Amino acid sequence: MAGGGGRPRCPPGALLGVAAVVVAAGWVRAELKEEQSIDLIGKNEVYGDTRHEVNVYVKVFTNSPFLVCMDLALSQERIIDPNYLWIGPDGRDLRGQGYVNLTETGKLMVMGFRVSMSGAYICTLSHKVIESTTQEETEMVEAYKFMVYAYREADHAYQVSVRFSTTRCRLKTNGLFVEKLNKILNSTISHLTCHITESSYKCYSIRTPKNGLQYELFVNFLVNPFAPGWEEVCHKIPYDCEDVTNTRVRQAAERIGKFFHQLRHILKNEFHAVPTIQYVDNSFSMTPIDSCRPGFGKNYHTHQNCASCCVVCGPGTYSPNNEVTCRICARPQARMYGAKSCY
Repeated sequence: MAGGGGRPRCPPGALLGVAAVVVAAGWVRAELKEEQSIDLIGKNEVYGDTRHEVNVYVKVFTNSPFLVCMDLALSQERIIDPNYLWIGPDGRDLRGQGYVNLTETGKLMVMGFRVSMSGAYICTLSHKVIESTTQEETEMVEAYKFMVYAYREADHAYQVSVRFSTTRCRLKTNGLFVEKLNKILNSTISHLTCHITESSYKCYSIRTPKNGLQYELFVNFLVNPFAPGWEEVCHKIPYDCEDVTNTRVRQAAERIGKFFHQLRHILKNEFHAVPTIQYVDNSFSMTPIDSCRPGFGKNYHTHQNCASCCVVCGPGTYSPNNEVTCRICARPQARMYGAKSCY
């Protein structure tokens, strides 16, 4: 029996299928395969696999986990004269590059990850296997491919729907009421550099079994985190402010929810005269709406283990705006990651 593991090795070309590993801001969420252990999660290391390329998702401006130039089973064996060669997405040897941490045991960390760093990272491990009886040496070569993608958290906004009863649909006061409502809500959330956008309303006549014909205003608006001045807030945050932006808009949405809860109480208990326009009980609803920055998009089928992430658009695709999908180029001009147009 030969030393060094005694198990068959795959040639460098045997990089088939996809096994996904998600990395987010220093922690690992992994789709475990047969030879992987639950102990891998949280150790900031991702092992390769000669049978599969491994998908790794790194939040922009953070460090990647260590990509390990071997599979988990091989890491438990004694390896004789190992030699590691890491090649980056541009086809160059990564040794000596200032943006990587490359250890003597074949582990690679890409530091301060940028969109342009996305792509294939391939490591070739060569080592010797020595026959225990004849001492004959055999050179073994294994290749591991990691597909590393930059991602961002989705930007959040909140779609709000609410209803009010009114005396007639063709009243000027209906529009004035909605304008006043928007001003009050904007004042409530302005300190969070959030604002109300896409505000609209429609009035409908509704026949009810008990109360006959009634009229209701159906009001809709978006709680948007990008009010004037949000850029200045972001400039105070190192690198990227999406987490802070999402926190602000969540707080704004909570304040608006509280406002309508209090409004219902005020209209019911503190008005002696019945107001012309009244809040319809339990009509308030709020739905989160995701968007991605230009050059990023969501794709559940391609990136199942990072389905909620805005992943960098791959070559041949682009995203020019804040939609959540990467568009396919009619012609494959966009050959880089994170394209905002096809040209």
